[in-house]
Formats: sequence, structure tokens, C-alpha cells
Amino acid sequence: MNANSQRLDAKTVLLLTLAPLLWASNTIVGRLAAGWIPPMTFNLLRWSIALLVLLPLGGWVLRRSSPLWREWKYFTLLGLLAIAGYNSLQYLALHTSSALNVTLVAASMPVWMLLVGRIGFGAAVTAKALLGAALSLAGVGLVLTQGELARLLQLQFVPGDGWILLAAFSWACYSWLLTRRQGGAAEIRQDWAAFLLAQIAFGLVWSLMLTTGEWLLPAQPPQIIWSWQLAAVLLFVALGPALIAYRCWGAGVGRAGPTLASFFSNLTPLFAALMSAALLGEPPRPYHVIAFALIVGGILVSARR
Repeated sequence: MNANSQRLDAKTVLLLTLAPLLWASNTIVGRLAAGWIPPMTFNLLRWSIALLVLLPLGGWVLRRSSPLWREWKYFTLLGLLAIAGYNSLQYLALHTSSALNVTLVAASMPVWMLLVGRIGFGAAVTAKALLGAALSLAGVGLVLTQGELARLLQLQFVPGDGWILLAAFSWACYSWLLTRRQGGAAEIRQDWAAFLLAQIAFGLVWSLMLTTGEWLLPAQPPQIIWSWQLAAVLLFVALGPALIAYRCWGAGVGRAGPTLASFFSNLTPLFAALMSAALLGEPPRPYHVIAFALIVGGILVSARR
């Protein structure tokens, strides 16, 4: 199936809904762990656990005879954009912004997906997609202004909002690169565990460099507060938001195409709002409710035939 194809059936909807549900839980537990472990180290440990889990399933891809080494540039880029870039930026954002705000600002994803698809992959931009993206962006604007239009003139970004915007751009590039079907990448893609393991292996190299800088550059190195709660969080984010969610997203993008799939990613704020209210004491405010309505409207418009 090519990058511009769109196919929505029950399985596709399930795949593209389960991933946002798991990513919403990722922002919640990431917020909980923000005071226990620095963000780059958290991301490195998370994906290291995921790699160990995948080794028995797809470890063949790391052999010298594997087609992976002919496609090392491709998988290096995937690892940078998704494993190291997107996730590190998200955990960094959670140190200065709420879980709900992070997921809402990330609703700019359809805008980045349209821009990257058009500029980098020559994908057509339809009127429905533009309208859906505009509705999602309006929802993001409500979050940034906290529902007060006067704030547009004195808008000040929380550092976390900027990091998550950059993360959304990184994820859009990653999602479009997933549509590649040529060469050794197509051969590896036939084994989902090997395909994800290849991304993680190269992503961990980037994550290790980021973590090294996190510990060496500050005048006062960060600290890790070890506990069974932190161990449980690390295990959860490695298995759920990492392995299962990435598997679902990759399969969903392959079936629906990156642009339509990106609107399903905006379900993440809806799930995160419910979890935040229940677990973190961050209930949604009225402007959040309006933002949710705009985001859902963007999904419905973009999916309408």
C-alpha cells in the first residue's frame, strides 16, 4: 500500500486507537517519574529494556549477514527521530509542563504531517485534511492561550510546550519514513520484531549520547531515586507505550497512510485528560473541553469520505 492510501476498517481503527491510549498512559507515568529520574536517562533505560525483550524474537536482524547493514542510514534516521528524538523530547517536556498540556500541544501533529508529506514526499493535500488540521491547530491555540484571546499578544511558551512541538515534527518525519517499501528495509519489515529492534538498536546509540551529555554537561549532575515504583514504571513504558504501541502504530500507518493516521494520534489528549483527572489531580479546565471538541472535529472531518 502506498503512502497516500487510506483504508479504515475495524482492525485499522483498533490499531490506531490502541497506540494513543498507551501513549496517553506514557505521559502520565512519565510525569510521575519526572522527579525520580532525568529524562534522557529514563528514555535510555526504557528502550534498553525493550531491546532485551525483543532480542529473542528478532535478534537475527543484528547478524552480520542481515540486510540491516545495507540500510544502516535509514535505520539510523528512524532511531534518531523516534527512539531518541521524539521520546526524549517528550520526557523533557514533562519536566516543565503538565501531562494534559503536553498531549494537547502535540495535537499539532496533523499540521506537521501535512507539511512533511507535501514537502518531503510529494503527497497531495486535500481540503478535508486542511480543515481537519485547522481544527486541531485551533485546539492547540486554546491550550497555549489558556482560552483567553488576549494572551496571543503576550504569549509566553512554557519550555515544555516548545519541546513537544519539536517532538511532533520529529514524529511526523518518522511516520512518513515508515512508508518506505524498498530494498532491505522491506525485507526486514516482514518481521515486525526485527524491524522495531533495528530501530531501537540505532536509537539507543543516539540516546546514549544524549544521556552522556545529560550527566556530564551540568555543573551539578542529576540524580536517580531508585525504588520499586520507578522499576515498575520503566517496565511498563518499555512494554506498553514502547513495544505494543509502536507495533500498532507502524501497522496502522501501513494500512491507513500517515496523514489519516495522524488524526487518530489526537485521541491521546482525550485519554490523557481522563487519566490526569484520576491520577495526577490535573482536571481539565473549560478551555480544555473546547480544545477537545475541536480536536475530535478534526478527526471526523479528516476521516469523512
